[in-house]
Amino acid sequence: MAKSHAGWASWMRGSVAVCAALLGCMMTGAVAQSSSGAKQASGKLRVFFMDVEGGQSTLFVSPTGSSLLVDTGWADHDGRDANRIVAAAHQAGLKRIDVVLITHFHDDHVGGVPQLLARIPVGEFLDHGPYREQTKDVSGNYAEYLKALEQHHVKRVVMKPGEKLPVPGFEATAVTADWKVIDHPLPGAGQSNPYCANLPKYPHDETENSRSLGMVLQFGKVRIVDLGDLTSDKEVELMCPVNKLGTAQILVVSHHGWYPSSSPALVDALHPRIAIMDNGALKGGSTPTFKTLKADPGLENWWQLHYSMEGGAKWNAPDAYIANLDRAKDPQAKDAGYRIDLTVSRDGSFAVTNQRTGVTKRYAAQ
Repeated sequence: MAKSHAGWASWMRGSVAVCAALLGCMMTGAVAQSSSGAKQASGKLRVFFMDVEGGQSTLFVSPTGSSLLVDTGWADHDGRDANRIVAAAHQAGLKRIDVVLITHFHDDHVGGVPQLLARIPVGEFLDHGPYREQTKDVSGNYAEYLKALEQHHVKRVVMKPGEKLPVPGFEATAVTADWKVIDHPLPGAGQSNPYCANLPKYPHDETENSRSLGMVLQFGKVRIVDLGDLTSDKEVELMCPVNKLGTAQILVVSHHGWYPSSSPALVDALHPRIAIMDNGALKGGSTPTFKTLKADPGLENWWQLHYSMEGGAKWNAPDAYIANLDRAKDPQAKDAGYRIDLTVSRDGSFAVTNQRTGVTKRYAAQ
């Protein structure tokens, strides 16, 4: 019996391998929930865009199972955001999160830290350093953040532009932090930026948004840009007159798609193939940002976590590219919390799955 069972297991392993080779391990929208989930990515980077209703929380999992979480969503809500993060982590086969990057100290990005640490171990936290926005909310958020790290004995590292994030399996570089931008172009960047011409004079931003710890992640031939809530005045400093970031296949739309960010100097110069917006129904998804995305040369699609009530029928992406539609019909409706999931191959191909529909759209390598 033991020999027969071993033969059956061998046959099954071979069948799975053939399936992977012939079908490209086709994704159906459901993510494997076994403890070996980290091994089921077949050499791909997996990214989970959690719906935290207008905040941000994005989980990156390398082919080796190393993990990076960008932001933790809001506090309270009975642990809603922390629960969604942990559910995605478990689906990816993780028992802990190696690194959490906090872009800045606003509620919708750092608020969920205490609840997250109560649910899953974290190796270390990265942030831009002490808060600068002198408001009661920010000072309170910062105090709660430090308290949670101390209680759980978690290491904290202050990042500067140009430094590498300590996550094996992909290369991620901090490009903005504490109101500073990287002082040299990334590999392949450094070209004059034609989209810097005729830009408006953007207002100087003194809030935590402009202090965002932003990163560029490189996995094989794919570059992903996530700048947190960086505002347009700092985007211009990063991209003009020289484009320090180069091009990127995937753009995480800054600031939830809110209008003080996403200048053409950034969006058009990056020349992304897709953009993913972590907006809420009533937060972000501003009409000016939609206009910039729609006019962007080469943008094939943009994806949204929510239908934007401000954008309406004229500016929102087609329903197939929106994870949560509930509040389009009823602003008071309970959020279903559907994610957008991304898988990236080193050859430059990638795929996006709308968890609401279970449908995956694939983008061939170029």
